[in-house]
Amino acid sequence: MTLLRRPGVALVTLLFLLMGAAFLTQVVPYRQIIDSQRQVSSAQEQLASLEAENELLQDDVAALNTDEEIEKLAREKLGYVQPGETAYVVLDPPQGQEITPAITEASPAPAKTWVDQIWEFVTGEDLGSPG
Repeated sequence: MTLLRRPGVALVTLLFLLMGAAFLTQVVPYRQIIDSQRQVSSAQEQLASLEAENELLQDDVAALNTDEEIEKLAREKLGYVQPGETAYVVLDPPQGQEITPAITEASPAPAKTWVDQIWEFVTGEDLGSPG
């Protein structure tokens, strides 16, 4: 009954509720629109990248249709030579092997403290391993 006595308060409350509902119903679609715009811009960037790559591949295809490119690839990849030519193959040294041997000096064993020496005596490590 108190709301009927104050129609202004009821009207303002109803107005706030309606505005809140309108705001909440517009937030979700707005976020979806923003997300869709991000997806579109990402797709456009990907399309531009793929188009640039496609142009490079088309240039490669056009180059492969020439006799000079076919001869160049046959020489590089397959080792073909023209009649009367001599082919030479230069090999790289194997990976992981050094050409010149390195000379290393043995470093002296670190000095052991008297505690380490006593422990080795007690455990028998100072006698060395048998065999």
